[in-house]
Amino acid sequence: MPVIISENLPARKTLDDERVPYITAGSALRQDIRPLEVILLNLMPDKIQTETQILRALGSTPLQINIHLMHMATHKSKNTAADHLKSFYKSFAEISAHKYDGIIITGAPIAHLPYEDVDFWGELKGIMDWADSEVFSNFFICWGAKAALYHRYKLQKHEMQQKLFGLYVQKLTTLFHPLVNGFDAQFKMPVSCYTQILQSELDALDGIETLAGSDESGPALLFEEGRGDVYLLHHPEYDRHALMREYVRDQGAGLDTAAPKNYLSDAGEPLPISWRSHRHLLFANWINYIYQNTPFDRGEISQHRRKRKSEVI
Repeated sequence: MPVIISENLPARKTLDDERVPYITAGSALRQDIRPLEVILLNLMPDKIQTETQILRALGSTPLQINIHLMHMATHKSKNTAADHLKSFYKSFAEISAHKYDGIIITGAPIAHLPYEDVDFWGELKGIMDWADSEVFSNFFICWGAKAALYHRYKLQKHEMQQKLFGLYVQKLTTLFHPLVNGFDAQFKMPVSCYTQILQSELDALDGIETLAGSDESGPALLFEEGRGDVYLLHHPEYDRHALMREYVRDQGAGLDTAAPKNYLSDAGEPLPISWRSHRHLLFANWINYIYQNTPFDRGEISQHRRKRKSEVI
């Protein structure tokens, strides 16, 4: 029982082509089951591309998921048509009166900016504070994860001399955690970042566990038990050609980005995708974690969040 989408969402064609399961809102109403209510706060410029990537991952989970697409009211998108936002996206003001089982906050291509200089930083802080009590589990991706760690713990991002870019092998630090259930001990993950979070600084925080990472690309997957929140520092949601699109974009912008490591064939083409199974496992494990723990009555979510924190503390 898959993700629920609008009849006219552009991602529907791609999901059809790839046979990713979904049902339309009308069909969902005829099924006697409570769907999980999940927000996708999409901070990426090409919103259609990103929503397709996330829906692809969520569409392989076995439960109904009612997706609420959200954008920032304090930022004007330059790369997504206003009609698309008006048709499919909501602002925080339109969403905030309700409680939700999950929220996914994506990355954003603004790594060089101090957080306080981001035009929507104030709004994003308000959303993260709201979600800390009104959403059962938060799933932060790449810049979104770093922003959440900074907002909550003042954990700094560190600039690298060159963009860390390519396909990197990650190693599990534990085999026994719900988020990595079914994972191999080593697996590949697309990486694209100009800044990094240091494992030594993560180790100084109480309650955040590193589930996977590598010596070369740093920590990759974190879980915070007290909040039930996920911090994903890289991009398993990427499709096969995403790193190539970024490379072409960077070259067109005159940047000195090196070709993505471990990603291209001798002919300069993206190698066959090799991270899809772990992408699906990660998102399915997160959805299953929510399903097993979220209250049936969403009105009780705030109470469960407070209880979870108090039990850990």
